[in-house]
Amino acid sequence: MAHDDTRPLTLRDVSEASGVSEMTVSRVLRNRGDVSPATREKVLEAAKALGYVPNKIAGALASQRVNLVAVIIPSFRNMVFPEVLSGISSVLEETDLQPVVGVTDYLPEKEEKVLYEMLSWRPSGVIIAGLEHTDASRAMLKASGIPVVEIMDVDGTPIDSMVGISHRRAGREMAKAILKAGFQNIGFMGTKMPLDHRARKRFEGFTEALAKNGVEIMDQEFYSGGSALAKGREMTRDMLDRTPELDFLYYSNDMIGAGGLLYLLEKGVKIPEEIGLAGFNGVELLDGLPRKLATMDACRTEIGRKAAQIIAARVDNPDAEIEKEIELTPTIAYGGTLRRK
Repeated sequence: MAHDDTRPLTLRDVSEASGVSEMTVSRVLRNRGDVSPATREKVLEAAKALGYVPNKIAGALASQRVNLVAVIIPSFRNMVFPEVLSGISSVLEETDLQPVVGVTDYLPEKEEKVLYEMLSWRPSGVIIAGLEHTDASRAMLKASGIPVVEIMDVDGTPIDSMVGISHRRAGREMAKAILKAGFQNIGFMGTKMPLDHRARKRFEGFTEALAKNGVEIMDQEFYSGGSALAKGREMTRDMLDRTPELDFLYYSNDMIGAGGLLYLLEKGVKIPEEIGLAGFNGVELLDGLPRKLATMDACRTEIGRKAAQIIAARVDNPDAEIEKEIELTPTIAYGGTLRRK
């Protein structure tokens, strides 16, 4: 029987195309039951030729779950998160689970909305960036009854599981390396801290380590908006106009750091002899710069992988013994903008 293009395909269409019963088609498409290899291949070929996609919602009515993992991140514009998603996908593609992504733009109220919509589809798990959420978001995550992994940060207490780095420790380690290299007049440029909690924590760790050595930040500037080369150039120019005695510039991310580096190179500044620089994230895209920016790897891909492994293992066996608090250790890449001593 020819399919009417105005209506959705059904199991009956696949049954008629393959010449087997609807029940057998259902077993094959759900990978259930004892079906011969020849029959299975016949059904799958017919379904593929028709373009048939099973209705997972119908199956979810019985199981109360769909094979989706809600992945909630603050931004697609930030180059950090594509690598996290790559790590998640590399693990989930070996399972029946599929990631579905929601973006919050670093806004707590938007995170609430995205989380509410995603949980209404009854996913099998949630991977969500950060440890800071509104009371409503925390309540939804706690009541979800599914594995929840908070990623990117371990400076706090997780709702369920967490995978990330200590941003306070990252800030402290960078401060120690800068001081060890002999720099004292330090400026900081970064994102608007109330929204980017991880950048705020790095700044706190950074200033804490400086203070222990009797050094204070000489100048600082925070901005809102995306991380861009143009913003880094602009901020670097303005800060050095205000405070020309600075001998080191620490940026909250590599993109604005790269903008600052390009500006200084154009001005003929000797780096790191006159001014040293460092960023954060270890963005590979910037490896082609005239001078390699000092930075710190945030373990992005590995964070995604380990978070997905936790979800997959617990979906497969809810009682599995899984490490629920995983802290990864970033390392400093000195590049050509920070002296190693």
